[in-house]
Amino acid sequence: MSIKTSVSPNMSQKVLLNAKEINIILNRLACQLIENHSDFKDTVLIGIQPRGVYVAERIKKLLEDDYNIPNIKLGYLDITFFRDDFRRSDKPLEANKTKINFVVEDKNVVFIDDVLYTGRSINAALTAVQSFGRPKNVELFTLIDRRFSRHLPIQPNYRGRQVDAINDEKVLVKWVENGGEDVVYLVNK
Repeated sequence: MSIKTSVSPNMSQKVLLNAKEINIILNRLACQLIENHSDFKDTVLIGIQPRGVYVAERIKKLLEDDYNIPNIKLGYLDITFFRDDFRRSDKPLEANKTKINFVVEDKNVVFIDDVLYTGRSINAALTAVQSFGRPKNVELFTLIDRRFSRHLPIQPNYRGRQVDAINDEKVLVKWVENGGEDVVYLVNK
């Protein structure tokens, strides 16, 4: 269902995914994770701060509650000071919290983020995670893949929906957990 609504005189938004569609996609992706990682004994999930945390928490809950996989290890990784562009802003940066209370050495690490855009966040995550050990394998899970926007040769292993956003279009993901509803918009500036 695609609904176009006016946001401001110069902006419009189109619903890409509603709550039901997001839930279907997350269940499909959870099943793909199970196919590849079985009992998750040697696999850890890491949500990329700030917005990947919402997706990661949902996936963990699905795996544990709906698919009966106990003890999923979930961490949060702040990449603020590992980005290649963090010194290019005039405003001071506010870091998020990193919470990884497990070892990633020789583990399968699944990075989880809401939108894969240029690939720079994932590049920063690859650098940042080295502080916690050397993973055996790293995979990328993303709800939305903006495929025509990549600056680096990074591709997701698990993709919810591929979006061809161009020019000034922006993908905006909202979650119930951060004061809204579960919805993904394509916003035109």
